[in-house]
Amino acid sequence: MNSLRSLIAPYYRNLRGWRTKRKIVVFESDDWGSINMPDPGVYNDFLKAGYPVDQNKYEKYDSLESNNDLELLFGLLSGFIDKNGNHPIITANCLVANPDFEAIRKNNFQEYSYELVTETFKKYPGKENGFQLWKQGHSAKVFKIQFHGREHLNIKLFIDALQKGDRDAHFSFERGKPGCVSRDGQYIGNIYVEATRFRTEKEKHDVAAILNDGLGIFRNLMGYASESIIPTNYLWSPDFDEITYNHGVKYNQGYRIIAEPGINGSSRIIHSHYLGKKNRYGQLYLIRNASFEPAFNESAVVENCLFEIAAAFRLMKPAVISTHRINFAGSLVPDNRDRSLKQLNKLISLLLKRWPDVEFMASDALGEIIGQAN
Repeated sequence: MNSLRSLIAPYYRNLRGWRTKRKIVVFESDDWGSINMPDPGVYNDFLKAGYPVDQNKYEKYDSLESNNDLELLFGLLSGFIDKNGNHPIITANCLVANPDFEAIRKNNFQEYSYELVTETFKKYPGKENGFQLWKQGHSAKVFKIQFHGREHLNIKLFIDALQKGDRDAHFSFERGKPGCVSRDGQYIGNIYVEATRFRTEKEKHDVAAILNDGLGIFRNLMGYASESIIPTNYLWSPDFDEITYNHGVKYNQGYRIIAEPGINGSSRIIHSHYLGKKNRYGQLYLIRNASFEPAFNESAVVENCLFEIAAAFRLMKPAVISTHRINFAGSLVPDNRDRSLKQLNKLISLLLKRWPDVEFMASDALGEIIGQAN
């Protein structure tokens, strides 16, 4: 039954929405610029203290991208071209800030402070050129920088935990890790990364203010507005659309199903979308319909992705491939990055061989094509 479901699912998710005869391929990648696990020393501290970080791939592999990570990725992408002479391009959904741990400590956890991602890069040896490399990748048309959030952290949840003296939160904070994992197994992974989760109207208002601030920072740092976005952990309220629209966002990346947090204990709301659907501000939805995540599933990752791409093309849909920063992060475990790059090289090589008329483009370029067709 599971095998049958896996065969049918790629076709089912492509039934609705905009169609094209063109073989368009988009790589969408989240989490660039976030700290997550700071370095191997911090990882070992967690492990020795009894935190099961070795059982969660994000804690085991994912860290702020290094100079080497970016250079290797860009070098690989630059080695391929499509029929139009374009390289495969990563739509890099980035965070523009991280917690300023020292400032928060000085305020005795009474007030949150953040630092720009440009400052974060400077603090880590071997990562100090990260922002300049972002810009170089953007200029080389292999790395299209778009907005993912201000920081990949739920400010309210984390500061509340610190103020209450939560042992796990303080253990993480003292080691420069945003959020924390549970030592006693109460929850799996880092629940504090859900930046757009809210529980009350006040928290919802605060999330909206953070988004507004983050989009302004993005424009100042990059010199242009982000035309597409994707929320952290795919949690979103349509009430935030006005903010993104006012900042020039035209396209919403994501999946067919996006969840909206409930208020004051109410059930979450499920929103269903399809490729080319418009919201009340005329913003288009772009739907991910394929996956390349070798950090999570090393078995047949290329073959499975090619199957999903083939299903999309058969139903006259662009292939929009989800792939996270974790796959290309090598600071904690270099072999994680190296395996992923080898698999990515194989994927693109086979893709071009099987479909010589493929066209690589970023999310905003796909959105513009759909918009013109509508």
